[in-house]
Amino acid sequence: MSEDSWLRTAIGGATADAITVRDRDLATELMGRVTFTELAFLLVAGRQPAPEDTRLLDAVLVSLADHGLTPTVLAARLTYTGAPESLQGAVAAGLLGAGSVFLGVVEDTATLLGDIAGPAGDDDAALASAAGEAVRALLAGGRRVPGLGHPVHKLEDPRTPRIYSIAEECGRLGVHLRLLRHVAAAHARETGRTLPINGAGVAGAALADLGFAPAIVRGFALLARTAGLVGHLAEERASPLGMRLYAEVDRRAGAPRRAADP
Repeated sequence: MSEDSWLRTAIGGATADAITVRDRDLATELMGRVTFTELAFLLVAGRQPAPEDTRLLDAVLVSLADHGLTPTVLAARLTYTGAPESLQGAVAAGLLGAGSVFLGVVEDTATLLGDIAGPAGDDDAALASAAGEAVRALLAGGRRVPGLGHPVHKLEDPRTPRIYSIAEECGRLGVHLRLLRHVAAAHARETGRTLPINGAGVAGAALADLGFAPAIVRGFALLARTAGLVGHLAEERASPLGMRLYAEVDRRAGAPRRAADP
């Protein structure tokens, strides 16, 4: 083995007259033959997805693309306001906020479900019992249960039943999606409060059922949200709100406080 034999990648490469991606010719085998969703699956998993895999992954990506004027979107728009010459900077600013409150819940949920599902196996009763133990441990430690609750969708996140329906139709309703329902039920029993399974949580469970490791699933959330951010930045160019938002914040922050009434 040569000294520099480690310096290679199985993802892709290029020569003077060809580009390969996962050992497939980009121009003749992939372009015009696979969708972007199929390509994303191929790049990460290293294998061509079955049609059922593609349909579920595509639904997950669509579900995560946009959710209105969220903090991540505002970060992108305000960055673009300050640096309109740097579209990439604005997109990056919007992606950097993908953490424990927005988007990062996809990974947090997949990680929790993976930790529970490993020892519990596939038996439904064992999954329910393990979910209960995990929820009790999280609550006892003062930690939240990822994948539950939403600041807007208080009763039901409309994305959640649709993902479950598509997964069932595709034969991809696996252990992680089933387990997430047990986690939600256990949380309701322990707290007396029924929180909906949110879109990020169900996305994490679906991605785990597609075989993706928890440590990589946030990447799919970022991939999806990039499309949403580009859309918002296109709108920001046509109908800017960033400067007006800044001016409004500046006005309110600089307004003198009224003395408290005696």
